[in-house]
Amino acid sequence: QVQLVESGGGLVQAGGSLRLSCTASGSIFSINTMGWYRQAPGKQREVVADITRGGSTNYADSVKGRFTISRDNAKNTVYLQMNSLKPEDTAVYYCNADLIRLGYAREYNYWGQGTQVTVSS
Repeated sequence: QVQLVESGGGLVQAGGSLRLSCTASGSIFSINTMGWYRQAPGKQREVVADITRGGSTNYADSVKGRFTISRDNAKNTVYLQMNSLKPEDTAVYYCNADLIRLGYAREYNYWGQGTQVTVSS
């Protein structure tokens, strides 16, 4: 079994910062791309940022310059540093990972359970 567990969400005032963490655990051989998605009430889930095993990153236009994604491959952990938060960043944030499990030859995609981020104005 594989689990992705997020932490670090909460309530913050506009202009503030939060740091999300997500750790993958279980029978993992390797993790390729890891990313963060978010879903606001009444909206579709959207990608926020992702990062390859080698460290290449992509960001949604709405968060460029404010959010930074990073990872620690030794700890199977991905981070999302969120600065200059805006009320429109309010959403449930989900961790996502493409990984290969021990004993398997193909890649599978996994999701975390989500963590709530609320930005008050």
